[in-house]
Amino acid sequence: MKKLFSTRYSDNAFNFAILLLRLFAGISMAVNHGYGKLTGFKQILAKGFADPFGIGQSMSLSLTIFAEFFCAIFIAVGLLTRLATIPLIIAMSVAFFMMHHARIGEGELAGLYLTIFVVLLFVGPGKISVDRLLGK
Repeated sequence: MKKLFSTRYSDNAFNFAILLLRLFAGISMAVNHGYGKLTGFKQILAKGFADPFGIGQSMSLSLTIFAEFFCAIFIAVGLLTRLATIPLIIAMSVAFFMMHHARIGEGELAGLYLTIFVVLLFVGPGKISVDRLLGK
């Protein structure tokens, strides 16, 4: 019972928690968001995709797929984690602030992902990661 109310934590518990956060965020982003965009590229373009930066719908969708699928996979395995969070932070910022106008009820998932990726940018991948094995 004492452990439940303790404010202390171990390095192992912290690293395991970061592993769980990376796995959940990376896999769910890649599977639930990136993969559908990757496999349905032409259909999504035909319906129209947002172009918030004026670079064209095709380029905007391509960059979103890069972030939501490929960068998410990198985060899940812990490879170049901090670098991989940057495109996802940009994509989730666009989704939350520009597409959902920062409305919590409407864009809460984008806001939640944004928060997770900012946290991972600050704390890094933890010891249970490919980055750690490579010594980065």
